[in-house]
Amino acid sequence: MNDEYLLRYSRQILLPDVDISGQERLLASKALIIGMGGLGAPVTLYLAAAGVGQLTLVDFDTVDLSNLQRQVIHTTTTIGQPKVESAAQTARALNPTIQIHTIQQKLEYTELLSTVTSHDVVVDCSDNFPTRFQLNVACKTAGKPLISGAVIRMEGQITTFDFRQPSVACYRCLYSEDGDNEDTCSTTGILAPVAGIIGSMQATETLKALLQMPTLHGRLLLLDAKYMQWREMHLKQDPTCPVCQVH
Repeated sequence: MNDEYLLRYSRQILLPDVDISGQERLLASKALIIGMGGLGAPVTLYLAAAGVGQLTLVDFDTVDLSNLQRQVIHTTTTIGQPKVESAAQTARALNPTIQIHTIQQKLEYTELLSTVTSHDVVVDCSDNFPTRFQLNVACKTAGKPLISGAVIRMEGQITTFDFRQPSVACYRCLYSEDGDNEDTCSTTGILAPVAGIIGSMQATETLKALLQMPTLHGRLLLLDAKYMQWREMHLKQDPTCPVCQVH
C-alpha cells in the first residue's frame, strides 16, 4: 500500500477494527450490488469511498427525472443514460483507484448464481420481491453474505443474512412468495433521506461482513422515520421454509 492509498484511507485505517490489514482486505474484496436506485446510490458511493477493490453494479433501467429526488448517485445530466453507467461514472470520479464493473440486464438465475459465486458479498438494493427471492436462493446456495434492505414511504428495514454460517434464517423465512402485490415508491411515495439512512447502513454492514466484524446476522431492524423510532426482531429459521429445507 503506497503513500497515496495510506492518505486516502487514513481515517479508516486509524480504527483498531480496520487497521492496515483490514484496509488491504477491503482492497482485495469484491462486492456485488443489485439495483442502482435509492438504496444502491449510497451503498455504491460509500463502498467506493471506503476502498472495496471491485464493485459490480447491476441494473437494467435508465435514469429518469423522477429518480433524482432520492437516487443521489445520478445527476440531471445523466437522465436517459443506463443507471449502471451513470453510477459507475460518479463512483469512479470519487475513487478512480478501484475497479467498477457494470451489468445492464436482468440476470436469469443461472447467471445470477454464477455472478454471486464470484463475489465476496452481495448487497440487495432491489425494489421487488422476485429479485429478492432469487438473490436469497443464490446467496444461500453459494454461501455468501447477503445484505438486505428495503424502503417505502417513511419506513425502512435492514438485516444481514450471513450464509457463511450454518442454520441461518433466510429471506424466505420472513416473506411468502405467494403474498399480496407489493407497494412501490412510484405508487405510494418515499421520503428521500429514508433511502439514504437504510442504504448507508447497508454499506456499513457490507464493510463489517468483509472485515469479519459482528453484523446484524439474526436481527432485523425496522425504521419508522416519521417518529424516528426503531424496532428490532430476532430472526429464526422457519422449519417449513422451502429454501432452508432444500439447503
